[in-house]
Amino acid sequence: MPELLQGLPWLIVLLLSALVAVPALLVLAQVLLALLPDRRALPEFPRPPRIAVVMPAHNEGRGLRPTLMQALAQLGATDRIVVVADNCSDDTAAQAREFDVTVVERTHATERGKGYALDFGVRELERLAQETGQAPDVVIILDADCTLGSRLLPRIAAVAHATGRPVQATYLMSAANEGLKARVAEFAMRVKNLVRPRGMHQVGLPCGLYGTGMAFPWEVAVQAPLASGHLAEDMQLGVRLAQLGAPPLLCEDALVTSVFAKSSEGEASQRTRWEHGHLAMLVGEGPRLLWQSMRPGRGAQLLQVMDMLVPPLALLGMLLVGWTLVQLLLALLLGWTAPLVLSLLGLGGLLLAIALAQHRWAADILTLGELARAPLILLAKVPLYLRFVVKRQVDWVRTKRDV
Repeated sequence: MPELLQGLPWLIVLLLSALVAVPALLVLAQVLLALLPDRRALPEFPRPPRIAVVMPAHNEGRGLRPTLMQALAQLGATDRIVVVADNCSDDTAAQAREFDVTVVERTHATERGKGYALDFGVRELERLAQETGQAPDVVIILDADCTLGSRLLPRIAAVAHATGRPVQATYLMSAANEGLKARVAEFAMRVKNLVRPRGMHQVGLPCGLYGTGMAFPWEVAVQAPLASGHLAEDMQLGVRLAQLGAPPLLCEDALVTSVFAKSSEGEASQRTRWEHGHLAMLVGEGPRLLWQSMRPGRGAQLLQVMDMLVPPLALLGMLLVGWTLVQLLLALLLGWTAPLVLSLLGLGGLLLAIALAQHRWAADILTLGELARAPLILLAKVPLYLRFVVKRQVDWVRTKRDV
């Protein structure tokens, strides 16, 4: 027993090294799989499904019109758009009513956030279906400030209708300026929303949901647990739908895009909401979801949860570098080499994944040399992660946009 107790600290450090290394090695595996040629063709439905678009809009009066015009241009005569003007203090509802769409207004003092607006929109579609006797085949969720790729709506609707599964289009964001910090953020978005989901799709695994460009079969939409004030409501929804037997599917050839906030205030608000929401899911629900997915026959769900548990790349890189330095010190002082080897494997795997992703998918954004300078820029994010510990954001706040 004394010998066992003496070896316990080494075992704990080894397990912690594995805990830090596994997410990095998972990212590497996803990137390597993504490099393979497309191997899983998505089916088409023989006839166009009836589409209903739900567009949540909170104070989007100045940016709503282009998205509405693009969406209407891709829809047929039997399709409809429901705009949910959610807790608005501007003319969002009035702007939307200038188009041939259904506009509903929602106001609630405490239930604030995109998830509640989405649920309100789907409930309105249910009411309209009862009134007309005709429900849509597919419900598509679009943000009010995004740009639609060619045939985005009919493509993801057809795949969702043919497979009976939720479908996520490729969702990318572009930098509003040419600064290195903004381009690094654009690169990180490509890795998260394109490269890693593509790798999962190559082996038949579900992807996450990213908030816009999402299509749901009607039967899934009306049962989906949409009503949520969580900062990462899309990530939460993707995992919960998989638990309900409807894992999301990536449709890479359908594209929806938007632009990062230009102002420093808007960028900080946007980044805090995303990363605090991601970390809240990781810490608050991750262990429970991981335990539930370890039951027999849930391999795909386990890998989806593990994908969700990968921290933001910047934080993962910081953790790996810091932990590797600690292991180097312990190896020199105590001779503990196994934890150091695990840490080095994780760090090397992450660096290789980043280099491969930059070469294949982001050479147009930044060079490898510029990417090598990114750690100096990412150090500025340390206060953001510290605030998650001491003063985390829990309420949904709309990103301030420049006009």
